[in-house]
Amino acid sequence: MSNINKPNKFLPTTKEEMNQRGWDELDVVLITGDAYIDSPFMGIAVVGRILEDMGLRVGIIGQPDVNSDVDVSRMGEPKLFWGVSGGSIDSMVSNYTATKRYRSTDDYTPGGKNDKRPDRATLVYTNLIRRYFKNTVPIVLGGIEASLRRLTHYDYWSDKLRKPILFDTKADYMVYGMGEQAIIDLGNYLKDGKDPRTIRGLCYISKEPVDEYIQIPSHKECLDEKEKYIDLFKTFYDNNDPIYSKGLCQEVDGRYLIQNPPSRHMEENEMDKIASYPYQRDAHPYNTKDGKVKCLETIKFSIMTHHGCWGECNFCAIAAHQGRTIRTRSEENILKEAKHFTTLKDFKGIISDVGGPTANMYGYECVKKETLGTCIENKRCVDAHRLCRTMKVDHSRNIQLLKDIRAIPGIKKAFVASGVRYDLITADKKHGYEYLKEMVDHHISGQMKVAPEHTNDEVLHHMGKPGKQTLIDFKAMYDKLNKESGKKQFLTYYLIAAHPGCEEKHMHELKQFTTHELKMNPEQAQVFTPTPGTYSAVMYYTELDPFTKEKIFVEKDQRRKEKQKEIVVAKKQFSCKSKKSGSSGMQG
Repeated sequence: MSNINKPNKFLPTTKEEMNQRGWDELDVVLITGDAYIDSPFMGIAVVGRILEDMGLRVGIIGQPDVNSDVDVSRMGEPKLFWGVSGGSIDSMVSNYTATKRYRSTDDYTPGGKNDKRPDRATLVYTNLIRRYFKNTVPIVLGGIEASLRRLTHYDYWSDKLRKPILFDTKADYMVYGMGEQAIIDLGNYLKDGKDPRTIRGLCYISKEPVDEYIQIPSHKECLDEKEKYIDLFKTFYDNNDPIYSKGLCQEVDGRYLIQNPPSRHMEENEMDKIASYPYQRDAHPYNTKDGKVKCLETIKFSIMTHHGCWGECNFCAIAAHQGRTIRTRSEENILKEAKHFTTLKDFKGIISDVGGPTANMYGYECVKKETLGTCIENKRCVDAHRLCRTMKVDHSRNIQLLKDIRAIPGIKKAFVASGVRYDLITADKKHGYEYLKEMVDHHISGQMKVAPEHTNDEVLHHMGKPGKQTLIDFKAMYDKLNKESGKKQFLTYYLIAAHPGCEEKHMHELKQFTTHELKMNPEQAQVFTPTPGTYSAVMYYTELDPFTKEKIFVEKDQRRKEKQKEIVVAKKQFSCKSKKSGSSGMQG
């Protein structure tokens, strides 16, 4: 039975709230780099609700003070384990721009000022626990920051290879990936006093190797030879599918990082159950006393339809964290959530987003992949030139879902703000046009965001993105539909500068394309950030194509990175009058 309409409250975050529930101690304390936001979009809240559903007593501490024991000690020591997450965003990505300037704002912090999330938050929070609780119960890492650092990894901010994060933090275990099943297994094992080291989706440190696991290059070998690091990453990347993947074993200074095979993916009914927990869809009052949390504007009335993405952009970590197989919720459950929104007093009839990592991957998958697992040996569902013929793109289920949502009384608009793969729309000869028409007529507001990232074939190859002709075809379809509907809606484009393989001449070529083919002058582009768990970060560190091991150009000078961006970004023009009145222009 769904819990979606059952009244409930936040998980406790203070001793007083524990007392209100009649609890004198907790089984689990979860710590996060975000404010405590009880939402299905927040990993720590999902974990907390899963453990609560198991009958465990769970508390959450959002953004604890790292200079004292005031926050980390306020609910006491848990009985089973501590759970530590850097937050919904990697703390280094959250705190620094691509050119390593400190960010002044944080959308996950009350009040918006970036003053509560420490650098390397997972490491800092683990040390905080160790400082005030000696010989405590196991500390378990989770979340994207830890998950993507589970083996030797390139760290852009220190410009070196770092050890697996369990060695830096000295935590006991790590749940990697989405972790739903692994956290259920871990809770049960520790509750029953069982050794959790056999749990799928778990990492730990061992004095001995696991002989039947794949022995990957040691940390020292990776330091000594960049090609060894490429070998390690390829094996890591190809062993994220629960159907066929094996465990991994890496030697680090005489001990071993053990990565058990991945957890199984959630089935549709399990996805529905997790989405139906009694989330409050708000920030906990303990946090909101410091101000509003900006990210709630986006996620409060949004619907996550699925997990996973098989787009495999080389600069994106979703494949290594969420996986390359789509797991969907049922239409019935999604519609129930939308109807529930209409019962909430602060709902104004607008759903901010209906989507997932890639919105138009909902409702279909490769039959071969579902039975045998994702392909390896550099075979991808989609690359720069084509869509795999066994991947039958079909937007029909998604179209009907969107129609059903907007037919619900009380729903004025249901936007699709998640990323949309335009190459999938052009590839779907049966329903692609109808899907885009549905979007143009009902689910965008003035503009639709797409992510070509670049238009030079060589750069696109290194990014793992489709060719520019697909973008041209899509734009023609989009413009035609807008003309037919009588609307003046535009396309906005996500563009990346200074990706491995990209030189200044390529940015001039991109500028020419946007001016003459797209008939627009980009007002924004982002400088590439090498993040752990991505092939692009491997390219950046090694200056080699990881698939061929051939040398590639990599721009590493920060000033020249900015110059690449400035080539393509239109600079705003300001009149003498605006200058005299004290207005200041934004530099490109």
